[in-house]
Amino acid sequence: MPQLDISTFTPQIIWLIITFGVLYLLMAKLALPRIGSILEQRQNRIEDNLAMAQNLKRESEVDAESYETAIFEAREQARTSTQLAIKEMSEESQRRQSELNDRLVSEVKSAEERIAQAKKKAMSNIGEMAEDIVLDAAESLIGIAPSKDSIKNAVSAKLREHPEG
Repeated sequence: MPQLDISTFTPQIIWLIITFGVLYLLMAKLALPRIGSILEQRQNRIEDNLAMAQNLKRESEVDAESYETAIFEAREQARTSTQLAIKEMSEESQRRQSELNDRLVSEVKSAEERIAQAKKKAMSNIGEMAEDIVLDAAESLIGIAPSKDSIKNAVSAKLREHPEG
């Protein structure tokens, strides 16, 4: 094998050193700075993305807190509105019930007055009807018609004895 031949060993080492040196210089001056700048750009981009993610996280936490606050305030407002509506409906119900009660009381009083007047009128008519009935009965039974004044006095006396019935 030619690589192991000692007579060609020295030129191979020289070419190895020259090639290694050239490759080292190319790598050190061209490739590694580019790779380093690319890695640095990536690192900067990663750091920027992390910083942006942290900012977005803080903003979302603030938004979540404001959302929770808004929900709490809306619930409180709804609860207050509901309580106010219940109170207003209760007051309106009581007012209507009171008006209805007053109207029914007045209607009952009016009905009682009408009943009393009808009873009074009926009682006054009872006297007249009783006089007519007694006159007809007496005339039919005994054949003689008594005087209107005597019948009127007898019926009035009986009605005074029993004023309610």
